[in-house]
Amino acid sequence: MSNYVTIGAQDTVASNAFYDAVMATIGWSMHDDFDGWRAYSQGGTGAGLTVWVCRPFDGQQASVGNGMMVALEARSPAEVDAFHAAALAHGGSDEGAPGPRPHYGPTWYAAYLRDPSGNKLAAFHRE
Repeated sequence: MSNYVTIGAQDTVASNAFYDAVMATIGWSMHDDFDGWRAYSQGGTGAGLTVWVCRPFDGQQASVGNGMMVALEARSPAEVDAFHAAALAHGGSDEGAPGPRPHYGPTWYAAYLRDPSGNKLAAFHRE
């Protein structure tokens, strides 16, 4: 198995709709789906980093970790913009509009948001 990240979801139906939309903007798609678990990867291949979205294994409410964020690389600033727009259109909330982030470097472009369960995400591009 490749490296993976697991993101807790309160409502897997809403979260699946959200992640289906936002992941597509950066060339990712679902490659596995079972029993309330859905996996996303670059090109839907299942190779490389995988992001799993599911209810927490312990059956408790999903909660947001302070300082925890998943950042995914986009192939262009336009993909960062599309990721952010898709997130807002599918129940996400803004945590930082798309734009240059010169404090991270002269070629850093990013957007920050929260998914429907409150998890923090970023899409970024750098030359």
